[in-house]
Amino acid sequence: MPDTLPPLTADQIGVRAVRFPSGAPIPNITDTSVDPYTPTRVSTGPLVEGLEFLPQTTERYPGLIILHEEWGLTSQIKDLASRLAREGYTVLVPNLYARQGGMVTANAEIAAALMERVKEAEMLQDLTTCCEFLNTQDRVQRGVHGVIGFGMGGTWAIRFACHRKRLRAAVAFYGKMVGPPDLLKDLACPLLYHRAGADDRVTEEDVAQLGRCAKEFGKRVDILTYETAPHAFCNETLKDAYRPDAAAAAWRATAEFLTNCFK
Repeated sequence: MPDTLPPLTADQIGVRAVRFPSGAPIPNITDTSVDPYTPTRVSTGPLVEGLEFLPQTTERYPGLIILHEEWGLTSQIKDLASRLAREGYTVLVPNLYARQGGMVTANAEIAAALMERVKEAEMLQDLTTCCEFLNTQDRVQRGVHGVIGFGMGGTWAIRFACHRKRLRAAVAFYGKMVGPPDLLKDLACPLLYHRAGADDRVTEEDVAQLGRCAKEFGKRVDILTYETAPHAFCNETLKDAYRPDAAAAAWRATAEFLTNCFK
């Protein structure tokens, strides 16, 4: 999707699987020094599972949480996370379906069923724990986090930005609006919304209401519209939806937005 070279190269990005308890204290380096088995001890509660993409340098980077589309944690989302890490971020990609077995699907009916089973309270707890996990990482700037979501993940990015008070930035790619509208009064950080102009899942009124609420509650919400682009226009694996020009423009705008928010 990007059309310019990022600051880091692909061989400077490492990736590892992560697994940590949701809604419970995350083991830190002190815990590990006292009890080296702490990181591997099996929790009796729910777990957050996912992937972490880490720049292999000695610098400390802001943390980004990437929320995947309804299809699950696909290879396309992993590739996006790696590209974002090359921009100078430590990127955490939780599997939003971990509580349902971590399924990945290309079937629209199955994807819809998986989305229906996601519970808001559990999701917000898991995402909050993702921030706490990032705070335990030596090469992540403590408390300097943002969230980016695509499709279903875009909806959750907006919702989480209205829940987590210490986020620096939120980016939503063609996500549905959250309700009720006055929830936006709790928006804690600048929000960039990428709107697919030919998306029948998000109406003109939905977008207009987002703008009105932002103005009413004094929140920074930037709305960028790609007039002829359909839903999922950034997903190069969906040939009917992918629009390379719109995707490249959205990437540039996102990179600039994040740079400004993390200054």
